Amino acid sequence: MKAISNDKPQGVCATDFASIIGEENAVCLWENIEIGQQKRIQQAVTSGKPPTCIVYPRTQQQLAAVIAKAHSHNWRVLPCGSGSKLSWGGLAKGVDVVVSTERINQLIEHAVGDLTVTVEAGMKFSDLQALLAKSRQFLAFDPTAPESATIGGIVATGDTGSLRQRYGSVRDQLLGVTFVRADGEIAKAGGRVVKNVAGYDLMKLLTGSYGTLGLISQLTFRVYPLSEASGMVVLTGSAEAVSQAADILRGSALTPVQADLLSTKLVSSLGLGQGLGLIARFQSISESVKEQSNRVLEVGQKLGLNGAIFADADEASLWQRLKEQIHFSATESVITCKIGVLPTAAVEILTQVELGLIHISSGLGLLQLEDKNQVLKIRDELHSVGSNHTQAYSGFLTILSAPIAVKEQIDVWGYTGNALPLMRRIKEQFDSKNILSPGRFVGGI
Repeated sequence: MKAISNDKPQGVCATDFASIIGEENAVCLWENIEIGQQKRIQQAVTSGKPPTCIVYPRTQQQLAAVIAKAHSHNWRVLPCGSGSKLSWGGLAKGVDVVVSTERINQLIEHAVGDLTVTVEAGMKFSDLQALLAKSRQFLAFDPTAPESATIGGIVATGDTGSLRQRYGSVRDQLLGVTFVRADGEIAKAGGRVVKNVAGYDLMKLLTGSYGTLGLISQLTFRVYPLSEASGMVVLTGSAEAVSQAADILRGSALTPVQADLLSTKLVSSLGLGQGLGLIARFQSISESVKEQSNRVLEVGQKLGLNGAIFADADEASLWQRLKEQIHFSATESVITCKIGVLPTAAVEILTQVELGLIHISSGLGLLQLEDKNQVLKIRDELHSVGSNHTQAYSGFLTILSAPIAVKEQIDVWGYTGNALPLMRRIKEQFDSKNILSPGRFVGGI
């Protein structure tokens, strides 16, 4: 490791952090960080001097000591897991050090009979699913980059995905959390059982906080049994008919685990036909999957929509391709946004974009937009009245990933509510020195 004078933050932090962890390769200076990792970090910070180093603690106690050291020196910290979602959210300002939890990745407890699991935050989502699958159980998230995403990163960004249709959000499935406060103290909330009402609900507060309130180190979730069978139905056709099909599905007794509306380009790029699309996935016993799938097909036929059922390898392939199309763009100039809109207005929004997906019940989804003007146009519409002057959109549009130049020019979050003073007071209580992910959250928090 390079010798660096003590009058610079980088010399102090690199040597001090290395002494805390006491392991080789636990602290990596910026110039020695792998190029791909450097690029991911640069997507999360304002242009200028890069962070001095990245630190990899292996235990929750080491993580606490690292944050305590940063707190004592007022070093600004960018928390991350594997870095798969570092490009999301606002740009962190003046970051001195990156702290990764990806090596804090042990399974703490899997209570098979209680349908709960407790893991450290750095465990990869795919590794956890493989462990749970041995007991015919699973964690009901459908996150971006499941092979590389860590459990802590999924919670910090609130990345539930399409399984929200049946199982709810990250907040709904999180039972307990352990996190390191900005001053280096370890705190806990919730517990390891489903029925737990003691204490403040810090789980909901930390979910989606982008590392601005604390570094998540351990989590407990409810898990679910794996289903016997799975099947997917795709309906494609005119916007009006697809909208009617979505209305019928929302009001029916059918229970899809995933149900999304797809834009025309997304439909065509997946080879599913022409027009807008509605995709519904059912998982249950075989008879139920077949019956529910056929009922969706019948709805489509009555509305003049084209329909098809996908099963087994075809279903898995289609879902994988769908996720790749909507989450990963071919060019670096694309702006990926999270949208929230009244479900009844989802189709009208999708007719205005090339690539987009919106969940039929929650109205949450993802859009890929070409430039900042389109972002601002749709954002303005979400705060105005629909084209028929009777439907208020009442939604939001948040930029997840975009070129740094775009994030520096327009507000990433586009928040217009009245809770910003409260958010700032909460930040002050949790992180009075503003050292954790400064600037990444709403209002520059």
